[in-house]
Amino acid sequence: MAVFIKAADTGSFAAAGAALGMSSQMVGKHVSAIEERLGVRLLNRTTRRQSLTEAGRLYYDHCKIALAEFEAAEAVARELTASPRGRLRVSAPVTFGTFSLAPLVAQYLRLYPEVEIDLTVTDRLVDLVDEGYEVAIRLGELSDSSLVARALAPYRLFACAAPSYLAAHGAPETPDDLTKHDCLPFAYSSRPAMREWTFAKGSDVQSVQVRSRFQINDSRALRAAALAGAGILLGAEVMVKDDLASGRLVRVLPDFEAPPRPMHVVFLRERRMTPKVRSFVDLIIAEFG
Repeated sequence: MAVFIKAADTGSFAAAGAALGMSSQMVGKHVSAIEERLGVRLLNRTTRRQSLTEAGRLYYDHCKIALAEFEAAEAVARELTASPRGRLRVSAPVTFGTFSLAPLVAQYLRLYPEVEIDLTVTDRLVDLVDEGYEVAIRLGELSDSSLVARALAPYRLFACAAPSYLAAHGAPETPDDLTKHDCLPFAYSSRPAMREWTFAKGSDVQSVQVRSRFQINDSRALRAAALAGAGILLGAEVMVKDDLASGRLVRVLPDFEAPPRPMHVVFLRERRMTPKVRSFVDLIIAEFG
């Protein structure tokens, strides 16, 4: 098919042979073999020029499509075995990016030494296309978009406090008791601090307006304040799990769950994923899926 297309494009067997590195006689044999198999003439040949017949034109168009698909199939197969390389731009929420994704990036870079990763941790919703990101972690419900999304384990929040705070103020027994305690809400830059905390126990869901004298716009600073005994924190599991395990923080309201938030890894919808994106997404799903 490739020889036939080249003969049709160049207008002669000699020119096709020169382009393909074979003799004009061999080009002619290829074309003749196709014509014999099909039982139809594809090229009108004269001593001065050649042209496609009606059947030849139809066959030519389909051959172009078939060869393009063949090349695409080979490219996919090559990419499956290709080594990831190049620069990969990734965005993630501050807390998850700091406490969970950054350590995984370190592991990924050991596995793939030819990749460079530019990780941006921000609670702002980045635009992958306009801002040049290839992969992002998204918290909350996803809006309809052209992005491909893969679900990760839900993002869980735990209410907890330092032993020094609980020794001084006691532990709340119900969510309503939080109105009598100092709480540490997250202060967003674009909207008021998150003072309404929601908890569920079975099918019973309660929302409470917490009391706060200290609000912070960074989750890491909130954790530091909680460790210092400043109040009760509603913190991400990924951020406080080591503190809970060591006893630096103690979980309060253990019978009540803060509703978990959906979490996804999203990336651009391409016909073929590059090896660096595929390998990075696969590792995220294996670790956090």
